[in-house]
Amino acid sequence: MLSLDSGIIFRIPALLIAITVHEYAHGQVSYSLGDPTPKLEGRLTMNPLAHLDFLGAIMLILVGFGWAKPVGINPSYYKNYKQDIMKVAFAGPGANLLLCFLATFLILFLGKLGFLSQGVYQFLRWLQLYNVWFAFFNLIPIPPLDGSKILMALLPSQRAYAYEQTIAPYSMYILIAICFTGIVSTIITPFVTLYMGLVNLVLGVLF
Repeated sequence: MLSLDSGIIFRIPALLIAITVHEYAHGQVSYSLGDPTPKLEGRLTMNPLAHLDFLGAIMLILVGFGWAKPVGINPSYYKNYKQDIMKVAFAGPGANLLLCFLATFLILFLGKLGFLSQGVYQFLRWLQLYNVWFAFFNLIPIPPLDGSKILMALLPSQRAYAYEQTIAPYSMYILIAICFTGIVSTIITPFVTLYMGLVNLVLGVLF
């Protein structure tokens, strides 16, 4: 999935930032909707150690996909269950897409000024790649990914329940299968290409 050649010294901080921003966004939005759980569990922090799942991080570095420690939430505090679940679920991928946009902006801006060293470029490029891939991977509608929560919030209650009961028991096997066969790349690549095209189109106006 992520094929850019560079040293791990650039990849690790980019990965930690992507994971931290993703999980912090989930927690912050849930907290803003009245749920104290993320704060009580110490997840409203930008400290990567609070969000890091070491196995998930190693998998992301080695094979291009992985996971962070999920933020605990309690939807019983939400006023509008389905609407608020969607807000919380999309917050993580949305934050990653925003960070990807920022990384792209910095690459172009620093390059324009002549301040873009090779090391800074490598870091920003990995930050861009990890965030955009992490966002769209998490939007796949397979439990426990964020996309499944968004889909079930959109479906009528009975269909959402049936979907979860049908897919959830096999979700990990499905995720492993699509990742190791390369199907996940086929699924995500068109969305990544479309998003990066839009980002470059918007920033092209400035640069």
